[in-house]
Amino acid sequence: RSSAAGVMYEQAALRFSEHLTKLCPVLLMSLRRLWRYKLDGVINVYKEKGYTSHDVVAIVRKTLNIKKVGHTGTLDPDAEGVLPVCIGSATKLADYIMAERKSYRAVIAFGAETTTQDGSGEITQRFEYDFDESRLIEAVKSFIGEQEQLPPMYSAIKVNGKKLYELAREGKEIERKKRKITIYDIRIVDIMPPDRAVIDIDCSKGTYIRSLCFDIGRKLGWGAYMAELTRTSTGRFKLENAVKLDEFKNAAAEGNAEKYIIPCDDVLTDYKKLFVAKSANKYLYNGGKIYKNRLSFDGEEPKIGETVLGYDCENKLVGIYSYYYDETKDSTFIKPVRLML
Repeated sequence: RSSAAGVMYEQAALRFSEHLTKLCPVLLMSLRRLWRYKLDGVINVYKEKGYTSHDVVAIVRKTLNIKKVGHTGTLDPDAEGVLPVCIGSATKLADYIMAERKSYRAVIAFGAETTTQDGSGEITQRFEYDFDESRLIEAVKSFIGEQEQLPPMYSAIKVNGKKLYELAREGKEIERKKRKITIYDIRIVDIMPPDRAVIDIDCSKGTYIRSLCFDIGRKLGWGAYMAELTRTSTGRFKLENAVKLDEFKNAAAEGNAEKYIIPCDDVLTDYKKLFVAKSANKYLYNGGKIYKNRLSFDGEEPKIGETVLGYDCENKLVGIYSYYYDETKDSTFIKPVRLML
């Protein structure tokens, strides 16, 4: 079914369902669930404490009665905050969302280290120290920039097909490779002598805030662990716009879940858009090369090697593409990186 025909089908279906309102409200709700939830997009979920990221995915899947659901970066059960959840073809955007900058607010507790580097673990060592605010500020600021970080044993990183936290629960500790990360900024929000501080962190993908807190404690010689964690943003997804699961489920029960589903186009606002001529539509859907003479640009032309969004002749997003140059034809062209079909 073409894009235009699909829209007409859904509109007709919704008009039909509205006509049945007086006859059977329960049937209306069922029809809305069938038709309206054939949607693709991202839900900015506020993950509350006590839920795993997998729990959130399972709840969204059950609420919308759809199979394709995935999250965009694990949050520990004791952590809370922004967890973008992709549905439908938007699951193919998960890697792009995960690659974006993240922001956190963390509470550091000084004077001890734990097995998990957070408050859920057992204390392995206690420290005696003299609290010094100026030393704390200096130590925290020293972590700004590109660096290598040793991931914690209690993490979802896989080694030889097994997750590190599974090995840790068996009492095993194995050698881990340090990973390159970037701390773009750390701001001290509050200092609560003698054993607490609140910090805001802007960082790259793959940064473990638990390990950052642990490393700050080691640098000071005070010992430290992460007492609380809230993810305040992932790319364009902000805490103030996130929806809690109960609120989302209530909206879904009323047939209004779509108000929380952000379309794929609105998620990828940082990418340039390309539109193909009608004669090139089949090449776009089949993943073929499309040269410049069949392309039109929304704004300035992309640079060679740039990642762009490809739209068909009816302005429907089809996929993510790279922009290349063909010397033999002296022309630029697009080639698919990921189709959204």
